[in-house]
Amino acid sequence: MSQRTLTFAVDAVVLDIEGTTSATGFVVDVLYPYSRARFAELLTERAAEPAVSRAIAQVRELSGEPDADAAAVEKTLNAWLDDDRKATPLKTLQGIVWAEGFARGDLVSHFYDDVVPALRAWHAAGVRLYVYSSGSVAAQRAWFTSSPQGDLTPLVSGLYDTENAGPKQEPASYRRIAESTGVEGGRLLFLSDRPGELDAAREAGWHAVGIRRPGEPYSAQAVEGHPQAATFDEITLSTTGTTSTTGSTA
Repeated sequence: MSQRTLTFAVDAVVLDIEGTTSATGFVVDVLYPYSRARFAELLTERAAEPAVSRAIAQVRELSGEPDADAAAVEKTLNAWLDDDRKATPLKTLQGIVWAEGFARGDLVSHFYDDVVPALRAWHAAGVRLYVYSSGSVAAQRAWFTSSPQGDLTPLVSGLYDTENAGPKQEPASYRRIAESTGVEGGRLLFLSDRPGELDAAREAGWHAVGIRRPGEPYSAQAVEGHPQAATFDEITLSTTGTTSTTGSTA
């Protein structure tokens, strides 16, 4: 892959997490087992809590089992985990468990070494930062609060998930985010490792860069028509000037 120079004149950048800012392996190997071990207690002892109750109702609806008890709901959640399904109620319940784990100090999030310095530089340059992940807003907030580099939430202007924005491979979700942020599509940049998400952002009028980190699940997939970068160091952002992308595209 040839050396690339990616310079964007944008007002905001929207970040995916898994495979982009952070290792998918950490989520799968650390966070997934952590939530799996705690679903039963959450579903039996805290079912009356509004967020838990709503998620349980959504699991029953999506699974077609309106009378599913706690054990059946847990079985469905674990099956979705095995399939890595981005179901909103699964992400909601994971977010509750993870947020508590981060708050207790059981968990510390992961960021690639190039990410935090880049986020700080972009923020200092006046570029607004947002997150759009299939993980719930609660999980995202806990993730950025509990980084090895300390609380990163002061860098972030807003958090979006599949509940408040919509599915990540639908252009309408990106238009919804643009409207929410007040930033027009041509002044937004989306960073993600998933080709379908990049395509949806582009269709909504955004700039999009495919992040290609070695060893990540989507690293070998082509991001057709999109510029790509192996690290955030290869991306320069400012709120003035012009956009210039030279080097490798898939």
